[in-house]
Amino acid sequence: MEEEPVHIPITDELDLHTFRPNEVGDLLVDYLTECQKLGILNVRIIHGKGTGTLRTGVHAALAKMEIVQEIRWPAGERSGGWGATWVELRAGPSEEVPSVPQN
Repeated sequence: MEEEPVHIPITDELDLHTFRPNEVGDLLVDYLTECQKLGILNVRIIHGKGTGTLRTGVHAALAKMEIVQEIRWPAGERSGGWGATWVELRAGPSEEVPSVPQN
């Protein structure tokens, strides 16, 4: 039996506590791509403190993503400390404005 896709609201925070490490790579790509499209360029990824397995997977996936401009870990005490990572995304490609012909 196939699992139903999970709907995740796109916000500036992604909590990965309910996901397995092998699900994180594709999820991060899809989620952060949607954030970029919506103009959400600073996202807090909550991976938890635990053994570091999930954090390591998150950081490895982020390092491969061209849309990621900066990774900040730990996130700071008020933002989750060692259990969270801030990600700054590059601005998406702007729509080209057609040029007006000069007479």
